[in-house]
Amino acid sequence: MDYNTKRKKLPMPEYGRNIQNMVDHLFTLEDREKRNQSAQAIIDVMGNLYPYLRDVAEYKHKLWDHIAIMSDFKLDIDYPYDPPSPDILTEKPHRVPYNQSNIKVRHYGLITQKLIDKAIEMEGEEQQILIEQIANQMKKLYQAWNKDSVEDEKIFIDLEELSGHKLKVSRDIQLSEVRVAPPPLQNKKKKKKRN
Repeated sequence: MDYNTKRKKLPMPEYGRNIQNMVDHLFTLEDREKRNQSAQAIIDVMGNLYPYLRDVAEYKHKLWDHIAIMSDFKLDIDYPYDPPSPDILTEKPHRVPYNQSNIKVRHYGLITQKLIDKAIEMEGEEQQILIEQIANQMKKLYQAWNKDSVEDEKIFIDLEELSGHKLKVSRDIQLSEVRVAPPPLQNKKKKKKRN
């Protein structure tokens, strides 16, 4: 028996062994014009296998790149696009830059700090409304992190400290009660089997 495990590894398994055999057959064609026509026919078949690729920008370019990869970059044909270099398969991805924001109190998060900075810029009634909204959000975040009950005074103190004492929080604000949802009840009833 001829098992796939004994065959050569496919560079692009998503196209299958038949497409790989077609690409390998291109090496046996000595006439360059015939090789170019056959490569174009293979591109058409590859496009028919994955019709959703037609919605992707430059999908023909991708298919020609795939033929180059499947031929191990050794196929001598007239590519309509510049073929990729073999280095793209071994190239390491670029390092992802992580956001290194300086957050004073992590469980409140960066957005809360930005909201506090915005509240500092405001004045009057708008500022008081925003302060109340921020304090309520801080209480929710605190309880999500800590799971213990929290006194409103603790939230007010934290809010003033995070603002660099530029905001004065009125102690008359009544923060909403935050309830941690109980775990869902398990349905212990078993369905009777019908015979």
